[in-house]
Amino acid sequence: MTEMESERQALAERLVEAGVLVTPAWRHAVEAIPREMFLHPGVFLPQDKGRWRPVTSLGTNPAEWAKIAYSDQSLTTQLDGHLTADEVSEPVTGSPTSSSTTPVTVLSMIESLDIEDGHRVLEIGTGTGYSAALLCHRLGEDNVTTVEADSDVAERADTALEAVGFSTWTVTGDGLLGHPPNAPYDRVIATCAVRRIPYSWVRQTKPGGIILSTVGSWGYGTGLAKVVVNEDGNARGSIIGDASFMQARAQAILPVSGDLSARTAFADSERATKLPPTILTKWMPAFLTQLAAPGAQLVRASTHDGAQLLYVFDPEKESFAEFTTGSDGWTVRQGGPVALWDAIEQALTAWQDAGSPDIAAVQLQITSSSHRYWIGDNPELRWEHRLA
Repeated sequence: MTEMESERQALAERLVEAGVLVTPAWRHAVEAIPREMFLHPGVFLPQDKGRWRPVTSLGTNPAEWAKIAYSDQSLTTQLDGHLTADEVSEPVTGSPTSSSTTPVTVLSMIESLDIEDGHRVLEIGTGTGYSAALLCHRLGEDNVTTVEADSDVAERADTALEAVGFSTWTVTGDGLLGHPPNAPYDRVIATCAVRRIPYSWVRQTKPGGIILSTVGSWGYGTGLAKVVVNEDGNARGSIIGDASFMQARAQAILPVSGDLSARTAFADSERATKLPPTILTKWMPAFLTQLAAPGAQLVRASTHDGAQLLYVFDPEKESFAEFTTGSDGWTVRQGGPVALWDAIEQALTAWQDAGSPDIAAVQLQITSSSHRYWIGDNPELRWEHRLA
């Protein structure tokens, strides 16, 4: 048994022990698909001070490369939308824009799809192509369609898929549109985060079919939604747990920048807060904030003398909440057409009064005109995001 085969077997064992790999057919796929083939030309490993160390498959000790390829971590394969590990030799800074997701996440999501033999699957976000290869191994290449927004990433994935024997439907384009030519699908899985599940995915899914996608735009406050498409063309389900993925390219959030003092110059109100704004750094409150105030962003900044500043902005609605702290607690100044903190604070207070249920308590329904979310029967824990 080669080093790679040994590491592949060990990965399968760890996934079984973790309880995320339970179906024999998926274990066979994990044991058969060489993950290392989907990491060419290399990966970036995190270093201190926000730097990334490039590691390429060529020039790396085979045993070390095998351990990297089958490690229990997400492996960054592209920075800043273009940079790959073979293009640099020293640690660099940059923002990850493509990666090979940790195997635990990949397999737990695939298992959650309840896939059966013969199903047709649409994958949004090809990435390295590893997930698509697992699907092809189980279902056959003709039953898998995968869409990737980045043409360079798609080309590398397609090359890797071909190398392991799969000539599947690898499409370069906007995954938010799905891929109508191969519809309808029995399952849709997104390996990127979306602000809300596009209705185009619902339309391309058979009645009774399942859509699995991470929803939200805050990197530390997103949820994994699992919905079933009904005969009436709507979809209904729940958030089944935490999840964290890169944002879909077409929905990438532009960070609030520029002169923040100018953005907050004119406040319409000022008051003491009922809850500390630091609660937004926790996962569930961050997720609820996006339900109560879609488009809101938490922004941290500092003055020239090092004083820390905290804001919530909604650039589209031209609204803000600015927070300051003192001996008596937190104060909020709000300005713009929408009182952001009022809506957020009301939702979080109602959530706390309900016993602070976890993210799995959130239900959702998708129609052609809106997305509805709710927790239990509390009218203060209901939100509707209209599409028009």
